[in-house]
Amino acid sequence: MAAKAPLVVPALRRHTATIIMAHGLGDNGAGWIFLAENLRRRSMFEEVAFIFPNAPSIPITLNMGIRMPGWYDIKSLSTLDDREEDEKGIVESQKYFHSLIDQEVAKGIPASRIVIGGFSQGGAMSLLSGVTYKSQLGGIFGMSCYLLLQKKIKEMIPTDNPNQNTPIFMGHGDADQVVAHKWGKKSADVLEEHGYKVDFRTYKYASDQLHEELLTAHRDLVHSADPEEIDHLESYLNQQIPPLGDVKSDTSL
Repeated sequence: MAAKAPLVVPALRRHTATIIMAHGLGDNGAGWIFLAENLRRRSMFEEVAFIFPNAPSIPITLNMGIRMPGWYDIKSLSTLDDREEDEKGIVESQKYFHSLIDQEVAKGIPASRIVIGGFSQGGAMSLLSGVTYKSQLGGIFGMSCYLLLQKKIKEMIPTDNPNQNTPIFMGHGDADQVVAHKWGKKSADVLEEHGYKVDFRTYKYASDQLHEELLTAHRDLVHSADPEEIDHLESYLNQQIPPLGDVKSDTSL
């Protein structure tokens, strides 16, 4: 993909896990760096490297063909059942995210210590890329998003379904006017129908509760991540990739 290199926040201690966090349409990797900064300020996830990919600039049909960072084209905001999806662009991005995971594995990080997730378009790509990856991952999460290619997802999942037992975290605001809450809930239901374990949580919109970082990073106050949602995500990540502590040999991984 013709995109800028990902923004990487390296581990502060021995690197034992990686979190890949994908941004939404029109954003970039730097738009979510606050997630790593907030955790690091509290001396958390010091063994974790954070990767914030940058989507390529592509024409977006919904936005009159204007070019902007996007993981795939969006033609309309119609319902999930009848929307025309950019399958070519989606599959291209899926391969890119798989390559990011492969690169971490090549560095010696087990797939079981790698988490992939994202917001909006990035969350949609993370759900698809996560459940279709060839090895079991440490975690998969999506915020304010939906499952792509729902009619074809079954045939895209590896035959041994390595991530069937990987817990999936999904969060969605009840007043989201861009990605409807019902799309997120239906996506969680579809994943559960395929045997996945999904923790889907709904967050009530209340603009006065938004953190300053979220307010700065995401001007659209309804289609955004809730502070409580970020707290729940933090707990999920801590459960899926807990610190291993200082050890003498990498063989303990």
